[in-house]
This record gives sequence, structure tokens and C-alpha cells, in this order.
Amino acid sequence: MHANNEDRNFLHPRTLVITAMVLAAAAIRLAPHPMNFAPIGALALFGGAYFSSKRQALIVPLLSLIIGDAITGFHPLIPFVYASFLLSVAIGFWLRRKRSATRIGVATLAGAIQFFLVTNFAVWATSIGSYPKTTAGLTACYVAGIPFFWNTLAGDAFYAALLFRSMALAERKFPALRDPVTANAT
Repeated sequence: MHANNEDRNFLHPRTLVITAMVLAAAAIRLAPHPMNFAPIGALALFGGAYFSSKRQALIVPLLSLIIGDAITGFHPLIPFVYASFLLSVAIGFWLRRKRSATRIGVATLAGAIQFFLVTNFAVWATSIGSYPKTTAGLTACYVAGIPFFWNTLAGDAFYAALLFRSMALAERKFPALRDPVTANAT
């Protein structure tokens, strides 16, 4: 019974629009862009915030990321990037009940920071990076990653604004796309 509700939910116009937006954002990442200025963090937050099913919120954005990586190529940091991506989806869950510019901004900043912390730690902790396995080595790794952080934050902010604003406008224009929880509350 529960699976049938999720299947029907997936065919709902709102879910189809959200899925299309996630896939479009994932496809944008295949176009040339500055290093780390990509929609990945934003689409994770967006998926977490908008899919009514937590399973869909985790699976649809993650599959779009995997498909993109199959095209662009996998690398040794992929498990850490995917773990960080799933954390960003979870941060997006925090936006489900109330989406305001401030909350989206805080979630975007939190997502970029955790991505920076997770992936730079992974570079330091694995054989990928040539940093000594000391506190000084970890510090040097984080310092070297700062320029990438700014691009990550800028990309996440740009694409989060684009995705969340586009969905808000679509919900305003097409009532069938409104969140059932939010629509019932008004």
C-alpha cells in the first residue's frame, strides 16, 4: 500500500516538475563552468526541500548526480562527494515546512560549508592528497581549498536562488503544483 502511494505520488504533476528541475540542474553541470561553480549542492537542497517522499528526495537527485558522473568520469573522491551530497539533501529537509530567503540562505551556506569540510578532509585523509597526516597537514589542506569553497558557495547560492525562485513562481502560477501541506494550511 505504501509503495503504491509513492508510485502515484511520483506521477503527480508537482513531483514531475520537481524531477524535471533536478534533472535540468544536473544537466547544467555538464556544460563548461568555473571549477566548483555547479548546481550540485543547490539541487540536493532543492530535492530535500521539495520532494514529498524522503526516498524520492534522496534517490532522484543522487541518481542525477551518478548519471552526470558516468558522463564526466568518476574519481576517487566520489564516495565522499556523494556522502556530502546526501547531507545536503538532509539539510534540505529542514526547509520543507517553511521556505524563506533567510532559511534558504542559511541552508545554502551550511551545505557549502559541510561540503568543504567533508571533501577537504577526504583529500587529506586519503592517499589522494599529498598532505602530511598531521594537524598542520590538515590545516594546509583546508587553506588550499578556500578558493574552491568560494566557487562552491557562489554556485550553490546562484542555483539555489534559481531553483527555489522558479518553483515558487510555478506554484503561484499553477496551483496544482503547490505543496499539499502548505496549500492545506492556507
